[in-house]
Formats: sequence, structure tokens, C-alpha cells
Amino acid sequence: MNDAHDDLPMHHGAPAHALERLVFFSDAVFAISITLLVIEIHAPSLKRGLPDAAYVNALLQLTPNFIGFIISFFVIAQFWAGHHRAFDCARRWSPRLVFPNICLLFTVAAMPFFTAFLSENAGNRVPTIVYCGWLALTGLCNLWVNSIATAPPVADAQVAAERGAMIRARGQAVVLMALSGAVVGWFVPWGAQPALASFGAWLLLTKRLNRAAA
Repeated sequence: MNDAHDDLPMHHGAPAHALERLVFFSDAVFAISITLLVIEIHAPSLKRGLPDAAYVNALLQLTPNFIGFIISFFVIAQFWAGHHRAFDCARRWSPRLVFPNICLLFTVAAMPFFTAFLSENAGNRVPTIVYCGWLALTGLCNLWVNSIATAPPVADAQVAAERGAMIRARGQAVVLMALSGAVVGWFVPWGAQPALASFGAWLLLTKRLNRAAA
């Protein structure tokens, strides 16, 4: 008896054409979003003849913008890397991938705005909570997509279950990291960004919880 998954479309043993188009489109959105981050940093325009200290001071005033750019650049890069890892497991097309992936790209495309909102209002509670909240929403969409891409019938049957579990654990850690940033930001807005460095600790926790549930 043939496996029910065998009748799903394949393309010469590789992911179906529709799956390839979804991945290529996603890569384009990630690339555009990560590039737009720097556009939100506006170079200072000073009058000619000012002393060097004035230019240095103008750049120093952009410190929150540069910090926001660096954080969001690597955040989006990590989402892209997670998307790449998940779809490296995928071998079959499923219409179930479309809407979750669109939701993920929607949240990623808005990251430059929320980064600029936080950078221009650094140290304030509302921009901090909004940024971390949007990051958590992006993380949830990422986890949604990756959970489908790393499980049957989309994932290759030869992909080790541990590999899919690791990808999902990373997605869970991102959500917990963002939520921890929001909680810290509620009490100490300046502490939210350092709290986003807690990803490693959350990853250790999610890996242990996934192993315990297996």
C-alpha cells in the first residue's frame, strides 16, 4: 500500500516548484526588510565650518538608532536562518504553508518601522513593549511555519526527528526571549534590549522541555 504522502507533488526528487517559489519569495522579503533597517537611520546634516566635536556629538546622538539597527539586523537574520533550516527539511509542497508563511513575512516586513519607533523613543515603556511584543508575534509566526515545514507530510521522512525538534525549540526560545524583554521593559525600559540576549538560556530550557516531552 502506498503512503498517503507519496501523492503530494514533487519535482524530480526535489521540493515541488510551488515550494521553491515560496522560499524564493520569502528570501526576497527577508533581504528587503533587513536592508530597510539602515534607511531608518538618517545621517545628520550640519552646517559647514562646525568643529569636529559637533560631528562626533551628532553621531553620538544616533547611538540608540545604531543599537536598534544592530539588534534588529541580527534578529531578522536569525529568523531567516531559522526559515532556511526549516525549509531545508521540507521536500513536499502543502497549501498549509501559505498563510502561516505570509503572516511571518508580514511581521518581518514591519520590523524596520518598530525598530525606528523604539530607536527614536529609547528608554520609554510603550515603544519598548510594542517592539518586544511585535518581536514575540514574529516569533510565534516563525514557530507556526517551522512546525509545519519540519513535520510530515511536508518534511522528508528521512529527516531525523531530533533535527525538527531542535528547530522548533529554537523557535520557542525566540518567543520566550521576546516576552522576557517585554516583561523587563515594563519595569525597566532600558533593560529590555539586554534581556533579548537571554536567547541562549531560553534555548537550553526549551531543549530540555522538548526532550522531557519526547
